[in-house]
Amino acid sequence: MELKEKYLEYFKGKKYNITTFGCQMNEHDSERISYILEDLGYTYTSDRNSADFILFNTCLVRENAELKLYGQVSSLKKLKKEHPEKIIVVSGCMMQTSTAREVIVNKHKEVDIVFGTKNINSLADLILRFLETGQRVIDISTDYGKDDFEKYNSTNYFQAYVNIMRGCDNFCSYCIVPQSRGREESRRPYSIIEEIEYLVDQGYKEFTLLGQNVNSYGNKTNYGFTFPELLNRVAKIKGVERLRFTSSHPKDLSDELVYVMRDNDNICNFFHLPMQSGSNDVLEKMNRKYTIEKYIERANKLKKEIPGIALSTDIIVGFPTETEEDFQKTLEACQIVQFDSAFTFKYSPRPKTLAAKLPIIDDEIVQDRFQRLLDELYPIFYQKNNEYIGRTVKVLIESESKNNPEIMTGRTDTFKLCHVKASKDLIGKFVDVKITDNTSFTIAGDLVK
Repeated sequence: MELKEKYLEYFKGKKYNITTFGCQMNEHDSERISYILEDLGYTYTSDRNSADFILFNTCLVRENAELKLYGQVSSLKKLKKEHPEKIIVVSGCMMQTSTAREVIVNKHKEVDIVFGTKNINSLADLILRFLETGQRVIDISTDYGKDDFEKYNSTNYFQAYVNIMRGCDNFCSYCIVPQSRGREESRRPYSIIEEIEYLVDQGYKEFTLLGQNVNSYGNKTNYGFTFPELLNRVAKIKGVERLRFTSSHPKDLSDELVYVMRDNDNICNFFHLPMQSGSNDVLEKMNRKYTIEKYIERANKLKKEIPGIALSTDIIVGFPTETEEDFQKTLEACQIVQFDSAFTFKYSPRPKTLAAKLPIIDDEIVQDRFQRLLDELYPIFYQKNNEYIGRTVKVLIESESKNNPEIMTGRTDTFKLCHVKASKDLIGKFVDVKITDNTSFTIAGDLVK
């Protein structure tokens, strides 16, 4: 493009910084943004203040992330005033919704470019438009555009996220994802397969397939691929040493998917299955479309067919109308299922959701229940990790420990975070570790030579 050529010298030597809020899909979006920026000529810096291009990739699922964004953007007002040539950008889920977007546009004049989750492929054009006109650019698309395989800068050279679908059709009453990411769209299976084959050729070993509800992949298409069929096909690609996926909806968890996991050794023995509540009354108000009895039956099916599988979950405490009896049923369900880990949240109302119209529960009651839930879960986590003592497990080393450069951290196929004394040159490699210690959240051991 002529305009890009015109600014080649401008981009040379420029630095960018990205702050990402939210889930793995947001992290993957930031990887795609990073690829585009480096293709223009930017280089990454971890120092936000020294960056020439500062981007916030936002999340709208939790209120805390929204408030944190406003605070961090506000902190740049002085920097922008002193260095007006710096480009400040806000993107992501929050910008797809009019309420949050209006806050950024009307109250944060220091922001130069605003775009949504569906505009990532157009980012270079948005930047060039801003440089050419000097005028603020606000561009929110309603269409993801062409379904090509995605180019991105992974955070490392051996693990990759791969989007297999976008959006969501479930409309849980507390969730704003259908408004922020749109309705469910599945990518073409051979585009996904081509992307993974390309990444294998680049040296990637572990892959995580991403979707708001991967279980419903292909339901609205004529591709002839269900999610279990796609998973089975990807597992057969030579070089895919580990295969993960997230997230799954319990109502769509089929026996076929369980059997595909059971029959492919490179599909990890780990399943994230959001429960949200143990009360059928609350689940109905959440519009989750399953009962707790059905949920437990699905969890038991996984454990029966795949011995040693680790289960994680999401749980919301203090959903509107939740009674003490409802909460007790959540605690009971946790004891029955015996989760290995959990993401726990205090309910926060999100704009334009059905649950936001319901009366909220007193903060003190919610905080008390939240703490009691943690008190229930942490001993279960500890016991599940303690069962690894004495076992030798395969670990993919991912990075140095933040607290000790002599300690490396990695994950087992059951997604246990493992610490081991080892050298930095083992990052990106599989090693055997004999487990000698554990906490509620980690396991640790010695390298098996």
